Amino acid sequence: MNHADGDGTPEDDRTGGDAAADAGETSDEGAGGEGDDGPTAVMLDVLPNGRPDDDRPQSRKSPVAYGLGADSFALYELTLADEADVSVGDRVGVDGPDVGRYKEVEFDDLTRNAAAEIEYAAEAIVEADEERFVDFYNEAGPITLRLHQLNLLPGIGKKLRNDLLDERKRGPFESFADVEERISGLHRPREVILERIVEEIRESDLKYRTFVGREE
Repeated sequence: MNHADGDGTPEDDRTGGDAAADAGETSDEGAGGEGDDGPTAVMLDVLPNGRPDDDRPQSRKSPVAYGLGADSFALYELTLADEADVSVGDRVGVDGPDVGRYKEVEFDDLTRNAAAEIEYAAEAIVEADEERFVDFYNEAGPITLRLHQLNLLPGIGKKLRNDLLDERKRGPFESFADVEERISGLHRPREVILERIVEEIRESDLKYRTFVGREE
């Protein structure tokens, strides 16, 4: 198979880690949840016939997918193996047999369908690893003397921030339900985190990032 990155350049026919490094692509080493297939990504869109803006003959094009990294929330464009059986919502190891090449992309590089799936994919990642995101409420710290990581969450002002800091001293939060029960006025703590994650994915010019690009 041609491990094409879809831009029609001679590099399209290169394979292996050296080719990916030369092309400025990434193996995302060190990301949480790695196994033999490396970090995983939730599929946002799958294009079995390759990218529509790839003008090469169909015989030279490979299936392409877009995915959201389960750990760092990085956005990926992945060239799939011809025999890969991959659907939207699937988790795929980016260094696994289903993927020939991959690279990080920006939100504006996504297809319309991939962009529309961001919230659903982020929700699936949070639901599958609740402890990790509840621990944000337990471990978030100051960014500057006047700004705390908790204040980056939508609707978290000074009072709720201080309530969270005081309450977690009495014992760590065990679940989103525990956060909601113990912090009066903080409703739907899971959705609050999800909203921030999606904002960080979509907005490239945010000054502070708490979840996107954060390796575990």
